[in-house]
Amino acid sequence: MNSVLSAQSLNKYFYDPDRFHVLRDVTFDVQAGEFLSIVGKSGCGKSTLLYLLSTMDTDYEGQITMAGTKLTGRSQDFLSHFRNEHLGFVFQFHFLLPEFSTLQNVMLPGLKLGKYPSKEVEERAMEKLRLIGMADFARKPASKLSGGQQQRVAIARALINDPTIIMGDEPTGNLDRANSENVFAIFRELAAKGQTIITVTHDPDFAAGTDRTIEMSDGQIIASHENKVQ
Repeated sequence: MNSVLSAQSLNKYFYDPDRFHVLRDVTFDVQAGEFLSIVGKSGCGKSTLLYLLSTMDTDYEGQITMAGTKLTGRSQDFLSHFRNEHLGFVFQFHFLLPEFSTLQNVMLPGLKLGKYPSKEVEERAMEKLRLIGMADFARKPASKLSGGQQQRVAIARALINDPTIIMGDEPTGNLDRANSENVFAIFRELAAKGQTIITVTHDPDFAAGTDRTIEMSDGQIIASHENKVQ
């Protein structure tokens, strides 16, 4: 197996109002094609960890390497471009632009990356919508989609640049059980095709269906175990 992400001795402090040690010597690797979940009580540091891994927060001690590239100490411009090319994000709230069509929303990160002509970005976006069963809704305004449909479109958007890693922060946190299972099934299918996925979740059923679960408490990894995925 080859590692696509390596976190070494990550330490993070908050200083408002007092100095607080939020991540303590967090070290782990993620393999290519692995579907990993990070769990733990609210305030244990899991979302902070995801924020560091996503390169959005650069104020930490330790080192993060992704896709063979050391990201610690890089400029914001470098990280912004790296993020757009290598990372796809799915949040608890989908952050679609309501006045844009489904297709336009999926195309946005592809147009921003500027790697392909817009016609090709559109074709790629349609391919991703077909993958998640939303191609029939391509021309529909995002505001007219249900919550579950919007989250599926957010996954298609995360996939547009064929990212090295998809990062999900409570990707089913805002959905009912049926839609949660639907979103989970899409993630599982993507992982089966070799997509690396890291999700922070409160949902024990979601976590149990991933390849591996890392459990955090008080800013530390207290357990890491493989799941028996059916």
